[in-house]
Amino acid sequence: MRVLVLGAGGQLGKDLVPILRAAGHEAVAAGRRMVDVTDREQVLAVISELELDRVVNCAAYTRVDQAELEPAAAFAVNRDGAGVVAQVCAQRSIPLCHISTDFVFSQPPTRPGVPWGVADDPNPKGVYAVSKREGELACEAAGCDLFLVRTSWLYGNRGPNFPLAILRAAAAGRPLRVVSDQVGAPTWTGALAPALAWLIATPNFGRYHLSGGGSASWYEFARAVLQEAKVPAEIRPVTAAEWAAPAPRPTYSVLDNTAFTALGGAGLPPWRASLAAYIEEERQGAVLAATQCG
Repeated sequence: MRVLVLGAGGQLGKDLVPILRAAGHEAVAAGRRMVDVTDREQVLAVISELELDRVVNCAAYTRVDQAELEPAAAFAVNRDGAGVVAQVCAQRSIPLCHISTDFVFSQPPTRPGVPWGVADDPNPKGVYAVSKREGELACEAAGCDLFLVRTSWLYGNRGPNFPLAILRAAAAGRPLRVVSDQVGAPTWTGALAPALAWLIATPNFGRYHLSGGGSASWYEFARAVLQEAKVPAEIRPVTAAEWAAPAPRPTYSVLDNTAFTALGGAGLPPWRASLAAYIEEERQGAVLAATQCG
């Protein structure tokens, strides 16, 4: 297949492109400088000149707190840009894989401790979450063949991301305060990318959740990062109310991946196993740089 990856300069795009190529596909990497998803004519021109089998849209405005101050910028990419890509794909009869987020489930869980399924109704809170949900709806309304994939708590080899932020703070000797009452599933792009490459090669369009196995609070995630990297640090749990972030975050956004595994694809590894693999892979790279920054 020939696959166009939009947002190829981001964490997921940077891992997805080589994974697609290793699987025997021709992957065209398109960062923002090549394709601005908010520019309809640019999107149409690039997609029209390539004979594509799939488009994967990884492009997103992901600065959750900054989105509260820049709602127009967040909606331009996450809603309007997503819609533009989906409309062009529908016009050209090209299947689309659109990447979305667990943040669309901002409401308290209807069944405590039970992961959100693909049929559950989202109720997003905050500019980032609402813009991503409206992007999902725009993709579905466009009428193209669609893989709508939600993932969660994403971190990649090249950053910036939560594990590297924790390691930099520890290396600088700063006491760490991390939220302990928000629970999700950390997901490494190194594990997500192969699953995505497998999924988009099938004809099984629909909604899917793809995230690391198990669940953790941000505090548990941070402790695991320090343990795996063997970095000592003072770390204290705090509540979301104490942290008082500008943007609301889900209290429980663990995703149910069974729609994907029911196809016969291998589910993503447990989040702690993926974190260990990430730390080991980047021990002489991004992790080393983060731990030496102090």
